[in-house]
Parts: sequence; structure tokens; C-alpha cells
Amino acid sequence: MHRRHLLHLALAGLTLPWAIAAATPKVMHARAWDDGEKLRLVFDMSGPAKYQIFSLKAPERLVVDLADTATAADLNELSAGNRLLSAIRSGPQAGGTRIVLDLKQPARVESFLLGPNGSEGHRLVVDLRDMALAPQGIVEPQRATTAGQRDVVVVIDAGHGGKDPGALGGNGEQEKVVALAIARLLAQKLNRQRGFKAQLVRNQDVFVPLRKRVEVARRHNADLFISVHADAAPRRSASGASVFALSENGATSTTARWMAERENSADLLGARELLSLKNRDPVLAGVLLDMSLNATISTSLGLGKTVLDNVGKVAGVHQKRVEQAGFAVLKSPVIPSILVETGFISNPADCRKLCDPLHQKRVAQAIFDGLQKHFLASPPTGTYLASQKGGSLS
Repeated sequence: MHRRHLLHLALAGLTLPWAIAAATPKVMHARAWDDGEKLRLVFDMSGPAKYQIFSLKAPERLVVDLADTATAADLNELSAGNRLLSAIRSGPQAGGTRIVLDLKQPARVESFLLGPNGSEGHRLVVDLRDMALAPQGIVEPQRATTAGQRDVVVVIDAGHGGKDPGALGGNGEQEKVVALAIARLLAQKLNRQRGFKAQLVRNQDVFVPLRKRVEVARRHNADLFISVHADAAPRRSASGASVFALSENGATSTTARWMAERENSADLLGARELLSLKNRDPVLAGVLLDMSLNATISTSLGLGKTVLDNVGKVAGVHQKRVEQAGFAVLKSPVIPSILVETGFISNPADCRKLCDPLHQKRVAQAIFDGLQKHFLASPPTGTYLASQKGGSLS
């Protein structure tokens, strides 16, 4: 059984309330919230479900068909005061339930199923984004999703942003620009590959506090958090790519310690924003935390080595091993997390390459190749990749 699933069971007190599901799953509750970037609808289910989702024009509608499912929830209030929804209705349809969302304007749609996690049960999540604000070049075609065959979720963090430019090159080149370009390219590649789903922490030039970046990974139940950078070093001669994982007991080198301190200090720029987040980290007690963190770091190191081997072929390597340090952005106890330094923007030769769109594509491809290799070999339980690997072994 997958390690993260075992941990979730332990954190839930080893109870399995979802295991005794009714014969016909029901939509028990529905909720909605708008974070300014997207409207998220969450349908809480009494058990696993199969669904299909599609759009209709004139007028704009979104149709969600849930197979062999009933509804016990009042959905009418979801559209109240909403900028994207004018109405929502549901009813029986061919042995299941059909939910129709009347849209005020065209919207980009993303949807996925989530299984039980802690106090949460089965959920269907539907995200709606204003087409005028939707990210360019990262549209994923909609496809029917079957319970037990979810996508591997990769949250990609483009380092720095907004008032924090990151490291600077000799002619004023900015790390935040390079990091975002490579992060976008990586997201495109993942979203084009069946079995993967990418989510960008930022898709524009905005400042995001470090702890909020980790919150994005938790909110999306990520299987991997990867932070993309192009840092500076005390020595201008330093060059090549590096990959970092979290360390519990100090940095593995002086450079790793220096980099971690430099990256972590960026959060001082957003101290006011952090005040509202400081109490939101989950509290994991004693041995569970130790077990989880040790296993997560171990997974991160293995995955990081696979990524480093691939990126090194394109950008060269600064260190042949995955380094470890106390990067704040990597501190999630249950989500494998790595930080990829794609090169040193402080090195003139590296800087020229990092600002070259063709080199950026090669780096993104190399990172993708490393991620794909890892997840094909060790797919998370309940994913499409796991079902494919299981089928190949049967």
C-alpha cells in the first residue's frame, strides 16, 4: 500500500468511515469559494463515483454527469452572488445524477476526484476560471475520469516573483523571469502527458510568500512539489544545475547552507502576509511526524537524483549528488519536495543559456523526463499510472 495512504489512515485515527458506503453514492454536500483566480466547487460524496463533464453553448452551460449517483444536497445557494455562475440545478439522468451549471460567461474548466484524506471523504472538485484571465498555453483537454485512476498531481513553484526578483545576472537578468519561463514550459509538458496534472503556484509576476507556496501543494493534494530556481553563488565561477531536498540536520555543504539562507530570507519581504498563515500548518505529533518526514525526504532524494541525472545532461551539474538544506519551501511532512537550481545566473555562461528560450525548453524537457521516469517506476496508489503499471504486470 502506498506510504502516503498509510500515513493518512494513521492521522485519521485508523478509522475507516468511508469503507461502509451506501450501495448508491450520494452528493451529500456542496460548497464553493472564489479566490479571485478561480471559482472552486467541491461536491462531497458518500462514496467513490464516476463522472463525465462537458460544456454547452448558447447559453453557456457546464454539465456534470455522475454515474449511478443520487443527490441529497441543496445546490441552489452555490450560485448566490457568484461572478461566474448564474444558476445551478440537478436531477436524475439515466440512472445517475446530472448537475447543470448556468454560466454568466465562458469559463475554462478543470476537474478531478479526490479520495478520503483525514476528515475528508470522497470529493469531486470542479474549478472554473474566467477565460480572459486563464493562463495561456496550459489548457488541458477534458477527459472522463474513473475513480481509482486519478492523475499524478505536480505543483510547480516558479521561484521569487513580484517585488522579489531573486538573483540577478551581470546585465540585470532576473531569476524570477527565468524560473517562471521554465515552470510554464514544464507545466505544459506535464499537462500534455496522460496521467499527469500540473498546477502552477504562480503564472505571472507576483510575490508569493514561501509558506503560501507550500499551502498550494497541500490544497491540491500534490504528489510532488517542485520549486524552480536559477540562483547566484558567492563565486561567479560556480556553474551547472543542482537539486536540493530538505534536511532535518543541517546542510550538506557550505553552498547548500548559503543558498537556503538566501532563499528563506526572501520571505521577509512578505512578513505581513505571513502573519495570517503562521497558524495554518497542520500539527503532526511525535512519531508520526518523524516517520512521515523521514519517508518523505527519502522519496525526495530518490526522485531528485533522477531529475538531476536528466537535467545534468543539458545544463551540466554543480554537484553530482542531491544536496540537502533547510529550505522553508520544501518543509511539507507528507509531500515529496525538491528544489531545482537550473543553473547560476551569476555565472556569465550559465546566464546566457538560462535566458535562451531554446535552452529553457531543453531544461523543462529534462525535468519532465526525470519526473516521468520516477513516477512510471513508482506511481502513487490510485493513479492512472498505477493502473497501467498493474496491468502490465498482470
